[in-house]
Amino acid sequence: MKFERKHALVLIAVAVWNVVTYATFIKNLAKTEGRPTGYYVAHGVLIVVNLGIAAVLGTWGAKALKAARTQPD
Repeated sequence: MKFERKHALVLIAVAVWNVVTYATFIKNLAKTEGRPTGYYVAHGVLIVVNLGIAAVLGTWGAKALKAARTQPD
């Protein structure tokens, strides 16, 4: 499959969306008190995994955008 500019922009947009939503989630999680440790561990794992997914998608998007710029039309 050939990645076009629109595909790259979608990947980058999804990566940015993940970072923004999980940054908000981190702030809200830090404000909670009185929960069991498992609650924080489970949500911490979710945050790490989703930020990792955002990093992968952002990397793919950046590479696809670079490749789309260098390809002749």
